[in-house]
Amino acid sequence: MSNYNLETILNTIINADCVETMKKIADNSVDVIFADPPYNLQLGDALKRPDNTDVKGVYEEWDSFESIAEYDRYTKAWMSEARRILKEDGTIWVIGSYHNIFRVGYIMQDLGFWILNDIVWNKTNPMPNFKGTRFTNAHETLIWATKNPKAKYTFNYEAMKAMNDDVQMRSTWEIPLCTGKERLKNEETGEKLHPTQKPEALLYRVIMASSNVGDVILDPFFGTGTTGAVAKRLGRNFIGIEKDAAYIRGARERLAAVKASPESAALEYTCKRKLPRVPFGAVIERGLISPGDVLYDEKKKHKAVVRSDGTVKFGGETGSIHQMGAAAQDSTTCNGWAYWHYVDPKKHKLVCIDELRQIVRAEMFGE
Repeated sequence: MSNYNLETILNTIINADCVETMKKIADNSVDVIFADPPYNLQLGDALKRPDNTDVKGVYEEWDSFESIAEYDRYTKAWMSEARRILKEDGTIWVIGSYHNIFRVGYIMQDLGFWILNDIVWNKTNPMPNFKGTRFTNAHETLIWATKNPKAKYTFNYEAMKAMNDDVQMRSTWEIPLCTGKERLKNEETGEKLHPTQKPEALLYRVIMASSNVGDVILDPFFGTGTTGAVAKRLGRNFIGIEKDAAYIRGARERLAAVKASPESAALEYTCKRKLPRVPFGAVIERGLISPGDVLYDEKKKHKAVVRSDGTVKFGGETGSIHQMGAAAQDSTTCNGWAYWHYVDPKKHKLVCIDELRQIVRAEMFGE
């Protein structure tokens, strides 16, 4: 079986079975996988509204399995190939409902994936429970995982925080269902083209959180192309795999209308954990500050003396800039880089020592 040249399938949709297609992709090829597999909804009888009209559920053949055992075999097959083609530091997202997500998580762990988070997508406009026999199903779950526990995966912490008004984003996401103009329709019948089309807002958050500009994102159940549309908007590459020709036609029309973000807008966020760590001693080594210099808090209420070993002396105690900053505030924690200031001899004013750290960091990056 011949392998694909990855460059030739970037930003395309492959009309084929996902398991057989992924077998043709080389090991460790893609940065992120987003999978929206069949949920095995087992709906049985048609759903009815109180006025006796039909509810458009999921009755497509691709969501039908003879048994849970068959579903498990299928899940293991596609997920094994997905794990093989995922880069060592890549991540995978799999979305599902209560019908399948517990089977999915079990199989993921059996295959060696390391789960980072389970994200609860709270639908702000869920379909009502017409029968009134159980709670309304108002959420789905996304499992986010790496290939192994030691993977140095991408998590754009700063981007997520910025998108959430400078507050660290939690694992519960409030996003409405896909409706209105975003929802693709069958041109002949006016019905929904795909029964479980995901909202672009959901994929936007997934892609922003776990990838960088230029990364390759594979969607083995491409459907009507939400993953590809958002990837294109954000300056990422995509590979879509889909068996249904009607879905592919809709996805291609959709993708043709998407404008890629200009490079200046497709922001590349650097996670703070990936920035080179700069100890305070490195600032002293480079002569940006000297032993014996005095550090102050912003209001000059407290002061500490710099020592040659990278520690500072505050009162009768000696420790790191963080420890002594905490002691000055009678606190358990402190970011010493933000707390302490020095008198800049050229500006003749207090300057935060974090500016010195940025100088050292720029040297490390060769800027």
